[in-house]
Amino acid sequence: MRRFALRHADAGARAIKMTHVAVIGGGYAGMAAAATLAEQRVPVTVFEAAGQLGGRARRVDYRDVALDNGLHILIGAYVETLRLIELVNPAHAQALLRLPLAWHVQDEFHLRAARLPAPLHLLIGLLRADGLSIAEKVSAARFLAALRATRFTLAQDISVELLLKQHSQSEKLRRVLWRPLCVAALNTPPAGASAQVFLNVLRDSLDAGRAASDLVLARVDLSALFPDPAATFVEQRGGKVLRSQRVTAIDPLAAGFEITANNQRASFSHVICAISPHQVNAFLIGITALSEIATTIERLLYQPIHSVWLQYPAPVKLPSPMLGLTRGLVHWVFDRETLCGQRGLVGAVISAAGEHQDLTQEELGLRVHRELQEQVGALPDPLWTRVIAEKRATFACTPGVRRPPQITPLGNFYLAGDYTASDYPATIESAVRSGITCAQHILQHA
Repeated sequence: MRRFALRHADAGARAIKMTHVAVIGGGYAGMAAAATLAEQRVPVTVFEAAGQLGGRARRVDYRDVALDNGLHILIGAYVETLRLIELVNPAHAQALLRLPLAWHVQDEFHLRAARLPAPLHLLIGLLRADGLSIAEKVSAARFLAALRATRFTLAQDISVELLLKQHSQSEKLRRVLWRPLCVAALNTPPAGASAQVFLNVLRDSLDAGRAASDLVLARVDLSALFPDPAATFVEQRGGKVLRSQRVTAIDPLAAGFEITANNQRASFSHVICAISPHQVNAFLIGITALSEIATTIERLLYQPIHSVWLQYPAPVKLPSPMLGLTRGLVHWVFDRETLCGQRGLVGAVISAAGEHQDLTQEELGLRVHRELQEQVGALPDPLWTRVIAEKRATFACTPGVRRPPQITPLGNFYLAGDYTASDYPATIESAVRSGITCAQHILQHA
């Protein structure tokens, strides 16, 4: 765990006369803030403790193969993420594969959105879907119509599971459509997931413009998709991105802060703290102005994500680039050969907590291989498997969960990250928007 200290400055500490922003953390939230500031030519310095940018969405090199520490799905509704990728990444058109919504659960369900304006694209796609009875299709359509009538707003937050029961969604509908969507979006099992946040996701993806429901899949590793190009963008505009720079102290000055990293000190007018919540609280606790925020963060619970990589000796052709599974541990499987040209590489995602946490990495890799054989078809033994476990990948998105604001009571000190206040769950889009919010507040008040 990173350790921080926030100490009070001497009375005679000098003021910072110009805007120069320190961003602590080079993940998607931090780099979104840095790119937004750099676009307006505001001096910014990013401190990243790791050697690789991206945080919980970054490249991991293993056996000369570029993996990701988490297999993330983007959708068309992630407008700010896609806008910033286009801003900083000259190769953005080749880095992303954009497809009309296609929900493919192996041997059980297949839905493809029609090429029509919303909401007809989803309604027609649902009526044409394979794997559901006519009654189930009508039930799902009525559910969405009822949500639309209430503008996707609940009088009181409840669990997703209870919401589905209230709207008489069958076990089949829950298993192949609503539960996988809930776990993919909120990384929290439906029995304990916030129905209101789930409805926010449905509102902005399935009930918005047709393009909002598109699946947007990365064709490069997650560091190369945004954080690395963002670093180049920042540096080209006079900013700095310092990798392997662990911040150990933040000292308030008369009008600004002094940052200590790797035994070197520098002064800044503003600080955006864009690291994970369990690390943030290591120095928020005990600071009077931030005590309420520290308490809010301390109460957050977490859910893991396990990414299981399997390298096969020959090409593996999945029915679709992203395939859902429901009869085992695995939730989604990605064909990295189709997406990224990585021959024989398959990535599998297991979201939230479960029995898989009790398995060793070797046992889990073998278990996932067997599930693929059972549900996809005969496969050769993999050359190797690699399990990447993010034990606190996201906060548990439970009903009524309180999240801290980006703008704190400590002047010119901001929080960015997917755990901060937002309509959305802990997604890349939520992280990016938090960073933009911090940057825009600085730009408006500098």
